[in-house]
Amino acid sequence: MMRSENEMMKLILSTAKSDERIKAVLLSGSRANPEAPKDIFQDYDITYFVTDTMPFYNNTVWIEEKFGKPANLQLPELMTHPLLPPDGDGHFTYLMLFEDGNRIDLSIVSAPYIDDGEPVAVLLDKGGFLPIIIPDYKYWHIKPPVESFYIDACNEFWWCLNNVAKGIARDELPYAMDMFNHPVRDMLNQMVEWWIGINTDFSVSSGKKGKYYKKYLPHFLYDMYVKTYSDSDYNNLWNSVFTACELFRILADKVAEHFGYRYNSTEEDNMRKYLNNVRKHCTNVSVMYPIL
Repeated sequence: MMRSENEMMKLILSTAKSDERIKAVLLSGSRANPEAPKDIFQDYDITYFVTDTMPFYNNTVWIEEKFGKPANLQLPELMTHPLLPPDGDGHFTYLMLFEDGNRIDLSIVSAPYIDDGEPVAVLLDKGGFLPIIIPDYKYWHIKPPVESFYIDACNEFWWCLNNVAKGIARDELPYAMDMFNHPVRDMLNQMVEWWIGINTDFSVSSGKKGKYYKKYLPHFLYDMYVKTYSDSDYNNLWNSVFTACELFRILADKVAEHFGYRYNSTEEDNMRKYLNNVRKHCTNVSVMYPIL
């Protein structure tokens, strides 16, 4: 049976209270955000502040004694691969998923707390170890763009589509998918966020990685967004690309109108012509086609 939130918080706090080396406890992440939807999948993002991290460094015996044996465990500070480099700043983190489904991301920190603006909840402070922290929940809210950011986002979206087309024409699926689902989608997501912002008076968060898009987009726009995801079939990928183009234009027009910015339709028109020309030549993607 999954341990309840009350049981988990009691475990986290009793461990800290009974250990004189632990001076304060902070809760961050979605559980520290009163606006975030509550469910059983929320992590417990916990920081223990200590005077010396070494006794807690890679001390899985202590972890198992206090929290139980994790079913899955990641220790970021022990990773050495260049794709997963450790921070190397002296703290140590245990990312723990337990058999009952609960997850604790526990950071052991000896450095003084620095308020970077992200709201946190002070769960325990022994003797004023932490400064006074006043949460600003607007930290998570979508921010309106300055005009230069808007222009650059539009340019990046349309420009990077040429790489998607090139990847399809060359039958380089990983490249085409990566270009579409990273630089192109990043800019589409940014425009989605601004659209949500202007329709909510910039008073909400779209959630990490856009997880609340479905909540804030009307059905027809969210349906278009869903269709920007494709399988490996090139015809389906082309359809997703052109759906993304249509959706981006709808969103970008609305954002431009709201802020009085200028949307550069010329770069859109020229890229659409390029995309259509490349697609016409891609009748058999097993052959490498010349890029126009």
